[in-house]
Amino acid sequence: MGLLSGPLAGVLIAAFLASTVEFVEAFTIVLVVGVTVNWKSAFIGMAAATVALIVLVGIFGTALVVFIPLEALRTAVGFLLILFGLKWLKKSVLRYSGVKALHDEEAIYEEQMAEMRARGERPSNNVDTFGVVTSFKSVLLEGLEVAFIVITFGSASASNVSARAAGIAYAAIGAAAALILVALSGALIRAPLQRVPENTLKFVVGVMLTSFGTFWGGEGIGVNWPGGDWFLLALVAFYLLVSFALVTWLRPYGKPRATTSGETRTPAIEEAH
Repeated sequence: MGLLSGPLAGVLIAAFLASTVEFVEAFTIVLVVGVTVNWKSAFIGMAAATVALIVLVGIFGTALVVFIPLEALRTAVGFLLILFGLKWLKKSVLRYSGVKALHDEEAIYEEQMAEMRARGERPSNNVDTFGVVTSFKSVLLEGLEVAFIVITFGSASASNVSARAAGIAYAAIGAAAALILVALSGALIRAPLQRVPENTLKFVVGVMLTSFGTFWGGEGIGVNWPGGDWFLLALVAFYLLVSFALVTWLRPYGKPRATTSGETRTPAIEEAH
């Protein structure tokens, strides 16, 4: 694959950070199933989702590499990445300004466990259908987001058709490194990875996705960016400045408010993650 160029290094780092966020969220649900039901059901659901992801990536990854023209791919990927990145940036801006509550994996873990216990789920040695489905759904949904990032980032980062495989390989390396990191951390501490700065990761990844999306989308429609690949840094700086400006503007609307228990909370716009 040769030396790691600037764009490929950015792809690897972005894939690693984004995948870390997704794998932490999937790990939290798998952990809940393992503790509440049993690890057999959790691992069966996780394994089934992994097989499904391999099949999907094999089919659609090959199609992107072989059949879709590079310019059309970059335009489509750029548009999708901008939407995806702005979604994460919106959540991060709302959280940092205090308008939305910070994402807390430990709280999610406790909430999911309480919901499963309320349904009557208890530890058992038998394979539990609900536990398998819950684990499968979580790993599949989060894994699809990882697959989307790996395939689109890797494909759109290539300067020609023959380089797409290398781009996907670098993005896959970043995702694999994130999976290994989360799996090892989870195996060692056996608890939600609440110490992972997920909100910060989402903010950084949101900026990177939006910047890459703007850059590749522009190239797809024929824009010649000043300075070539180095213009990515200007786009990153632009989106960082806009995000910080929005946080500053929204902060007065997110001041903590007292509750009857004496705690302070911020007005939260509830959302899945």
